[in-house]
This record gives sequence, C-alpha cells and structure tokens, in this order.
Amino acid sequence: MLQRRPWREELEIVDRTMKAISGVTDPEELVNVYWDSISELIPVFEYVALSRRHVEPPYYLVTRSSRFTEHFNPWTQRDRLPKLNGGLLGELAFANRPVIIDDLPARLKPDDPGYFYLQGFERLIALPQYDGGEALNVTAMLLPPGMESDPAAIPILHWQSGLFGRGTQNLVLRNQLAEVLSELDRELQVVGDIQRSLLPAVLPSIPGFDVAAYYQTSARAGGDYYDFFPLAGGGWGLFIADVSGHGTPAAVLMAITHAMAHAQPGTHTPPQMLLSYLNEQFLRSYTRAGTFITAFYAVLDPATRTLTYSRAGHNPPRLVRGDCVISLEETGSLPLGIAPGQVYEQSTVPLERGDLLLLYTDGITEAMPHDRSELFGTDRLDKLLVECGRCSAGECLDRIRVAVTAFAENAPPTDDQTLIAIRCVE
Repeated sequence: MLQRRPWREELEIVDRTMKAISGVTDPEELVNVYWDSISELIPVFEYVALSRRHVEPPYYLVTRSSRFTEHFNPWTQRDRLPKLNGGLLGELAFANRPVIIDDLPARLKPDDPGYFYLQGFERLIALPQYDGGEALNVTAMLLPPGMESDPAAIPILHWQSGLFGRGTQNLVLRNQLAEVLSELDRELQVVGDIQRSLLPAVLPSIPGFDVAAYYQTSARAGGDYYDFFPLAGGGWGLFIADVSGHGTPAAVLMAITHAMAHAQPGTHTPPQMLLSYLNEQFLRSYTRAGTFITAFYAVLDPATRTLTYSRAGHNPPRLVRGDCVISLEETGSLPLGIAPGQVYEQSTVPLERGDLLLLYTDGITEAMPHDRSELFGTDRLDKLLVECGRCSAGECLDRIRVAVTAFAENAPPTDDQTLIAIRCVE
C-alpha cells in the first residue's frame, strides 16, 4: 500500500516544489522539477505519458515512459517520439476520462501496440489533462504486482494532474507568445528604421536662420512627419504633419505622405496648393476608414524674411518675438483626407531678427503625468519659449524636451513628438 507522509512533511515538500517551479520558464524543465519533487509524495516510479495534441486520430504519441532508454523533449523532439495506433494505450488516450485498470495482465495481449510499456504491471491509473474539454494528454501510473494504492487519493491526484497540465500548457503558450511578440518587435523596429530614413538626413542650411529638429515616436514607428523642400529663388518649404492614430498603421500613412509630397513637382508653392493636392490624393485612396492627417506647410523666403503658410487642422505654430508669443492660427481648415474640394487659405507674416518659430505636433502639448490630471498645454510651452530668450534653436528644443519629460514624470511618450525650431539670426 502506498503510504502517505504526515501532513506537515507533505506541506513542506509541496511548498519547496512550488518555489522551485515558480521561476522556471522552460516547460520541459518544469515537468522534470515537478516530477522529481512530487515523487517524494507519490512513490510511483513507473509511468507512461501520452499525447494526441497536434496528432491526427486514431494516432497518439508516447511522450514519456519509465522504460525509455533515451530521454526525448516532447516540445523540441516530437519527431522522435513513438507514434502508435490502437491498443490499451489508445483506449487511454481517447477515453476522455480517468481510467483505472485493476487486471492489466488479463487485458494486455502480446500483439498490443503498447505491450512494451505495460507488460509486467498489475494495475494502472490513467489521469487526463484537459484542454477545451478534450483529454489531449494522459499520464498513467503503473503499479507492479503486490503494490496497492489508496483509491481515496485518486480524486486529488486527478485534480493535481489537471492543474499541472494546464500550468504546463500555459507556460508553453506564454513562451510561444513571447516569441511572436519578439518577432513582431523586430519587424516594427525595421518599420521604424525605414520610417526614420524618410526624414531629412541633414537639416537645411538657410542663410540668416538657425534650424533644429527633434523627432520621437511613442512606439517603434509612428505617424509624425516633417520635411524641408528647397524651392526656386533660395526659398524653403517647411512641412510638419501628424497622422491620426499610432504605431504601424500611422507609420504606413506617414510614408505615403512623404511619397506624395515628393511626387508632384510644382505643388510646393504657394503653400495652399500642396495642402489641396495632398487632400485630394488622400481622399482618393487612403483615408476612407476615417483616418486623417493634420498638417502645416509654410514657405520661408530668406531674401524677404517672410513666412507664408497654410494650415490643415494642425496645431498653430508659435512665433516668439521678445516677450510675446504669436499663435499662427490666422488661417486654418480641416485636416487632410476629410472633405473633398477643401479650400486652404494662406497668410504671410514678416520675420524679424531674433524671432523664434516653433512647429510642433500635439504629442508635446498633450503630454500628461501618470495620473493624467492635466496636459502640458500651450501655456507652459509659450512660457518656455519666452524663457529661451536668445538661445539657439537646438538649445530651445533641449529645454522643451527636458520640461515635457519632467512634466510626464519620465514616463515614455504616449504620442509621437516632433519639434522644429527656426531662429532668425540676421
């Protein structure tokens, strides 16, 4: 008769086992640690384990056996596991319930496919592990002649076996999920690298102006976009856009925005022409599911020191002149990709020596602390810009980045963040 230990000893063994398996991430190691420990509670050293997971019926695999002369890992060496059909083991594999056989010699025939694993034993206790109501795995304890077991212990053994089977399968699924997520992350990294390659590799050298830019996505890839277009007569086109949404879908539309903005010569001036062109292109093929793009486009003329701009639902840039911040919101219309035939008006503003122009996306002004109690907002941004005084464009962006990060309590950005600063130095 299998004798149970005193309950305090059993508790100590179970506690030690739970600690040991709590840090295991490999399912095969989990099984080995579990059985090595649990054998102290249940001194049955003969067994056979079956699986019909991913096997076409009526076939099944023998995944473990005390009579194996070589150990196989059922997860990585499935092709080396014995594949059987029928016999007593087949009855156990497809019974879909616990099976107890007290007269094994009378039931076992020499030509049974499982004879090698069962011959010489008197009794077996087969306990299934269910998945979706189906016993895809079964473990059978094998008892030689003269060894008895306490039938009252079988229900709790079934309970323990089932929970352990679910735990093992959950670990397998967790590892598979981790592999998929790792591969997805690698793919997103490639998408992010491609996206960044579409941004200007070198900032333009504009006579009389100091230029700086900052770009940070909230995920591997994002939907913010900025660009500079050299124009006839020494002018420059300044473009900033923000695709609705985040991640890969936004990055794809960002790449499309880049392609369209570069594809049509002659649309970069006047500013309203580029926005109208992009709006019609988006509506034709890309924004039918409710996606839209906010954008701001301006033509900077260094010779006349003027900025002519048009805005499509984008955050109004800030023009800092001394202690005054001017919001370039005089003209504005709907974002790109919402309504056909949209008219984008434009305005012109003169620039003076010392002026600071800041273009940004809403990832800056909508940054939040952990409790999401308030937004960074334009008031804080304007105060920072005034405090920049005569700082260079790059120094000004550094101050904004530090302030936004501190306000968000060093949390990763929840939205893409883009900044372009242009200081009129002559």
